[in-house]
Amino acid sequence: MPYRRLPNTDQARLRALKAALEKGRQNYPYDLAYSQQLYLDIQGVLPQFEQIVSQYNFSKERQAKYGKLLADQFKEARIYVSHFIQVLNFCIIRKELKPEVRKMFGLDVDDKSVPDLSTEQLLLHWGKKVVEGEERRMMTGGTRIYNPSIALVKVKFEKFVEYFNNHKNLLQTTQKMHEKVVDMRDRIDHLIVKIWNGVEECYKDLPGDQRRSKCAHYGVVYMFRKDEKSTSL
Repeated sequence: MPYRRLPNTDQARLRALKAALEKGRQNYPYDLAYSQQLYLDIQGVLPQFEQIVSQYNFSKERQAKYGKLLADQFKEARIYVSHFIQVLNFCIIRKELKPEVRKMFGLDVDDKSVPDLSTEQLLLHWGKKVVEGEERRMMTGGTRIYNPSIALVKVKFEKFVEYFNNHKNLLQTTQKMHEKVVDMRDRIDHLIVKIWNGVEECYKDLPGDQRRSKCAHYGVVYMFRKDEKSTSL
């Protein structure tokens, strides 16, 4: 025996409400399989829910696209910060700079390795130290480091920071929109249950297949169990 399955996605919820609304538009109130009050409830809540879901999906898609751009900026900035530290170490190896200069960058005097830059947070930390450290070093009269220059490193790093902050704001916006959608789901689900209950009550005296067919026109979804036909009404 097929069983009724309530919507479990926002798009399915919207389809259910739109199907019921369309039947309300097509029929006179006395021919409608659910109450006129529920029809008015659908008219009131559907546009609001549809707008919120649309805004959430748009925000989520924008966040995902911006996330890819952020990943590109992260990779590029990491290369420049890493290369600058490597060149700094080469200058020390060639005795063009003293090992003590590493302190200006927050590095251990005897540490000849490049710090871990594998995450955005680590790159934010070390990128800032590299830019500020080199600016302090230059203020003391130090010779410039090239390939890459700190000016170019700073441009790449600041662009990464800009994308990071923008993406962070998008994450927060998406989370807020998601919370709005979640807040409405219980109300929407409750309304759909009342509509479907009313429709099934209206057609309860019809034979099974005919009853389910009538209800399906109002958006009611029926599913067959695994040991039954693999189709749905």
